[in-house]
Amino acid sequence: MTVSVDDQAARPLATCWLHWMAVPTGDQAGVMAVLGLTPSRAVSFAEAEVVVDEDGHGDADENPGGLGRVYVSPEVDGWTLVVGPWCDPGDDERGDEVLRLCVALSARYGRAQAYYYGMQGDGSTWLVAEDGAVVRRYRETGEGEDALFTLGEPLPLERVRREELGLAPVWDEETESDADEDEWRWAAFDLSPEIASALGVSPLTLSAATSVHGTGVLARTGWGQTQQEQQ
Repeated sequence: MTVSVDDQAARPLATCWLHWMAVPTGDQAGVMAVLGLTPSRAVSFAEAEVVVDEDGHGDADENPGGLGRVYVSPEVDGWTLVVGPWCDPGDDERGDEVLRLCVALSARYGRAQAYYYGMQGDGSTWLVAEDGAVVRRYRETGEGEDALFTLGEPLPLERVRREELGLAPVWDEETESDADEDEWRWAAFDLSPEIASALGVSPLTLSAATSVHGTGVLARTGWGQTQQEQQ
């Protein structure tokens, strides 16, 4: 597929349930190699937006459950984004693998992040790795086992938001009062896009002003490749 230059003007990639990784590099092929992705075809931002929405909802017939493919962006403001449910750092089944992959990416590129954001009040998860080690992982989705995902110390932006709410900047989920926990939960539910923008690039804030180099592609995940071989 040939993607025209006009189609490569960046635009927001949004869905009700958005999952993505962010790596500070334009080495699209290298990122895909670390993640074990196989390129399928080039796509414009406009088509990527449709695919991301379908996969986030699990609506695509060719990608049931959304785990079989991801969108890998061109270089956007110096970053490469990988978008799709397969990237979810807070998924009970995928979380450990996403953590391992982000650690591997950060060992190669210095930093790597993964995020989940539910636009309709379904919560946020963020994972930040640097130089081959996890700096922070935090999930706030209203689930009883959210605290089990917590790794590392709060990020500066987390501390700022809590101080703005009159809460302790560093806290223990096990001992925090119910009132403080509820107040923080509602704030943290919407925090992933803000953290992503503060630390690098968010797919929600891409625009025609975003610097773009290269062409985005759809890529098959290892899970998707296995499913295809079994058909």
